[in-house]
Amino acid sequence: MFETLPGFRDFPPEACSQRNHLFRVFRNVARAFDFREYDAPVLEPLDLYIEKSGPEIASQLFHFQDKGQREVALRPELTPTLARMVAARVNSLPKPIKWYNIGEHFRYERPQKGRGRSFYQFNADLLGENSVGADAELIALLCGIMQTLGLGENHFALRLSDRQTWLLFLDHLGIKPENRPAILDAIDKSERRKPEQTLNALETACPGHGEEILSSIDEIKKINNLDVLLEKLSSFGSEGQQRAKDWQELLNLLDGHQVAHFIKIDLSIVRGLAYYTGFVYEAFEASGEGRALAGGGRYDDLIKKLSGNIDLPAAGFAIGDMTLSDCLQKNGLLPTYVMAPDLFLICGSEQRMSGISLVAHARKAGFAVSHPLKESGFGKQFKDAGKSGARYALILGEEEEAEKKVKIKDLKSSGEMTVDQDKLIQELEKLEEEGGIGAPS
Repeated sequence: MFETLPGFRDFPPEACSQRNHLFRVFRNVARAFDFREYDAPVLEPLDLYIEKSGPEIASQLFHFQDKGQREVALRPELTPTLARMVAARVNSLPKPIKWYNIGEHFRYERPQKGRGRSFYQFNADLLGENSVGADAELIALLCGIMQTLGLGENHFALRLSDRQTWLLFLDHLGIKPENRPAILDAIDKSERRKPEQTLNALETACPGHGEEILSSIDEIKKINNLDVLLEKLSSFGSEGQQRAKDWQELLNLLDGHQVAHFIKIDLSIVRGLAYYTGFVYEAFEASGEGRALAGGGRYDDLIKKLSGNIDLPAAGFAIGDMTLSDCLQKNGLLPTYVMAPDLFLICGSEQRMSGISLVAHARKAGFAVSHPLKESGFGKQFKDAGKSGARYALILGEEEEAEKKVKIKDLKSSGEMTVDQDKLIQELEKLEEEGGIGAPS
């Protein structure tokens, strides 16, 4: 007996319908924001990911040598692929570029709750615009998706931070540029580590200054009020004053997008990936439990790094299906779809060919129709119709066939009506509007 590989999932019809519910919401909300869907291969050159993240990324990937002796990998994320695609046609693309994708990704990591080796992800990116209006548009899209799924202010919060603000803080603390990546990495991991582990990381980055830096960082992380943050930034000269204006403009725009009530200033969020250059954010359950539901930010230098010469500002975010589904399930917001046909054909053996023609006609009109795949008695067919969950049975016997009619039975109310076969679709559409056939008196 074979089993699924560790970290991979099966999607039987019930689970697949719930997954597709997420996909429908992703697509509908993205379309409302005028984002365009794109797709790309799940297999890419291994070097594409090494160029972005360094050689150590290979240990986290499903990678191998194909039959053409090429080193390839299953995609762990979509940003490098997006950079490749945009760079290849950047001159012909109208700006800003607003693209989204829903696809499967793969990471060779230890499976755990909310994280598998195979997962689906919604990615939205906005390229070619460096104003905070682009950041606001993406954050509003993210919040719009959550709201459409039924998640409100009591369910999730979006924790907003800024890499530029942190660089200004670190510069004020006298941290040398070469030490900043390690410091930011320590800040990013500080919520998941014990204080002494964070201290050790800071001490390694700046020997002899670990405790001093940790104390300053803890003070900075406590800032959760815009006025306090703006005052602090304004004390850092013209560069700090400009960033204070950016913060104010972004939050004003988010208020205009009607999502400001979801936003919490949280400077502990710096996002571990080194390529982020500006505002960054993560969505978490309001309780603070579990992994991030979504995350993203601005990455203005990445397209140039991966393309070699295309300088294009960019920002984006991703939502993983696993943590999001867990959150929706916990809050009773993941719907259970009724998977049933609209119609079920019941007919005599002599009427089978005529019945199948009615089935084909109804299917072309958009109705889901089931029918017995082999001959059986009327009693068994009625039982099968009931088990199918269909709302209506189409009954075709000798009398109905002779008169070119068909009986429609409402399996919910037991009401019946007989109609001309050539008016079947018209009558079924009427029943949909009227809500069914009344129960027999």
